[in-house]
Amino acid sequence: METTRRIAVVTGGSRGIGRACALSLARDGFTVVLTYVSKPELAAEVVREIENTGGAARAVKLDAADREAAADFFKSLKDEPLHVLVNNAGITKDGLLIRMKDEDFDRVLDVNLKGAFTTLREAAKLMSKRRGGRIINIASIVGQMGNPGQANYVAAKAGLIGLTKTAARELGSRAVTVNAVAPGFIETDMTKDLPEDIKQAMRASVPLGRFGSAEDVAAAVSYLASDAAGYVTGQVLAVNGGMYM
Repeated sequence: METTRRIAVVTGGSRGIGRACALSLARDGFTVVLTYVSKPELAAEVVREIENTGGAARAVKLDAADREAAADFFKSLKDEPLHVLVNNAGITKDGLLIRMKDEDFDRVLDVNLKGAFTTLREAAKLMSKRRGGRIINIASIVGQMGNPGQANYVAAKAGLIGLTKTAARELGSRAVTVNAVAPGFIETDMTKDLPEDIKQAMRASVPLGRFGSAEDVAAAVSYLASDAAGYVTGQVLAVNGGMYM
């Protein structure tokens, strides 16, 4: 791939899926700009890991829900060859529908959907001028099939899938592809701490019989960011072990 010097932005890139995406894209030859909100030491650790393997990276503090800050961030990249945006930043504030507070619903949509819209829009401006780019939104299996106790998160991820498809239609004429990756059950710090009987029940619902890894998701992102995926747009690539087809 001719990715030398191209910039890849990964929001929420300091841990979990975002971290795996940052490392994978760096191995592909991109200069990675990863954003974080808290725990700058984790972001710095990812940067060091990339640099120690011969890659280039930098970390920037950015709240995806802050539209003015997001716009300023992308303006700072206007003279750089931005080629990839991975919209990964997200939060959860779970609760049953009838008990969910307005502020919890709003905050999750502000970060997970409105924040993704803002970064997508600002990146699209730069990519359209250069006539090329890859935008990859990290959705979720729950945005396709629903999940009790996550009305806010599910609404945001379902909205992100719709946003992906519309943006793909609008940006295709500028050679900008827009796709989504929808992970299923992925091994995280949260799932690690679940009781074993619950984890077994969750695994039983996965045809492949195991949780996915952050690296499984990152591999899909790397493909969609590559030249090999130049004719793929408006798609939702499921990385879920066969849970939802």
